[in-house]
Amino acid sequence: SGAALPGSGGLRRTGPTRTWAAAPIRACPHPGLRPGAGRLGWDLFSLSAVDGRSGTKVAIKKLYRPFQSQILAKRAYRELRLLKHMKHENVIGILDVFTPDVTLEKFNGFYIVMPFMGTDLSKIMKHEKLTEDRIQFLVYQILKGLKVCHFLLFLFHNLITVWVYFVLPLQILDFGMARHTDSEMTGYVVTRWYRAPEVILNWMHYTQTVDIWSVGCIMAEMIMGRPLFRGNDHLDQLKEIMKITGTPSQDFVQKLKSQAAKNYIKSLPKVQKKDFASVLKHASPLAVNLLENMLVLDVEERVTAAEALMHPYFEAIHDPEEEIEAEKYYETFDNMDLTLDEWKRVTYKEILNFKPLQTSESKETAV
Repeated sequence: SGAALPGSGGLRRTGPTRTWAAAPIRACPHPGLRPGAGRLGWDLFSLSAVDGRSGTKVAIKKLYRPFQSQILAKRAYRELRLLKHMKHENVIGILDVFTPDVTLEKFNGFYIVMPFMGTDLSKIMKHEKLTEDRIQFLVYQILKGLKVCHFLLFLFHNLITVWVYFVLPLQILDFGMARHTDSEMTGYVVTRWYRAPEVILNWMHYTQTVDIWSVGCIMAEMIMGRPLFRGNDHLDQLKEIMKITGTPSQDFVQKLKSQAAKNYIKSLPKVQKKDFASVLKHASPLAVNLLENMLVLDVEERVTAAEALMHPYFEAIHDPEEEIEAEKYYETFDNMDLTLDEWKRVTYKEILNFKPLQTSESKETAV
C-alpha cells in the first residue's frame, strides 16, 4: 500500500543534489522495527524509500517528538552527530538528514536517511544453520566495527542481533543510546539475553568490554542456534549466566560498588564454572577459547575488541590493514546540560549544514 512519509504532509527532501522519491513512498517497516514502535523511549517510524535521482533504495527513519523532553532531545542530537561522524564499512552511516519544518520555531522532528539493509542477523539465524567459516567471518566483522567505535570512546551496550545488519560487509546499526565511556549509565538498557553482568549488577561505570559480552552472546547463539542465556527477568538472567560461568570469586565481589549486588551474590549457592566445550558442543576449540575470553564476569579480565581480533580463531582472515581506527570524535555538547530550546537550535543547525552523500546500490548480498 502506498503511503507518504508520516507526518510530513507528503513533503519530500528536494534540492540540487537529492530528491527522495518523486512518487508516493511505499511504506514498509525497516527490518527489526515496527511502525510507531517505541525503542528505549523513542517514538519512531522506519520505512524504505527510493532516491528519486539514482533509483537506489534507502531507509528513512523518522524520530517522532524528539523534543518532548531534554533527555530525548539530547539523544536525538547525539545520534545525529554520531551518524554524521561515523565512516566505517562495518558501522552504519548516514546519507542525508532533513526536516519539513521550514523555520526553527516550527522545528519539531526530522528524518534520517541511511543505506537500505537487506535483513538483520537474527532473521538469518532463525532460518539457517551457520557454518563455522561464516560464524568466524561475521564475528570478525562485528569486532572490527566495535574496535572503531571503542576507539572513538563510545559503547553500544545494547548490541543485539536485531541491530547487526546482514549485508556485505556486515554493519552495526543504532547509535540512539551510544555513550561516551566516562558517562554514567543506567543498568536497564540492553535487551536482557545479551546484557553484560555488570549492567545487571547496576555498576554506574563500566568499560568498553560491556559490548564484548554481547558479542560473545551473539557468537554463542550462532553456534548453538539459540540464545545462550535466557533469563526471565534480570535476576534470573544473572542465575542463567552463573550456571555456566560459575559464581564469582570473593575478589570479584569486592570490586562491586553496589552493596545490594554484593549481598545478592553472597546469597547465591556456590556453582562451579562449566566446561565451555560441553556447552558449545559443535564449536571448534579455538572458538570455545575465544568465548571463554569474552564471557568473563570480571570486566578487567575480559578481552577488548582489539585483543579479540588478534585471537588465533581469526588467524586465517585476520588483516591488520582492515582493522583501521577512525578520526577521534570530540563532542563538546555531550556532557552539557542545555535547555530544550538550545538542543533544538543545535540540532536544527546540524540538519541545515548537512551535505547529502551520494547513494550507492542497495546492499542485500548474502554472505
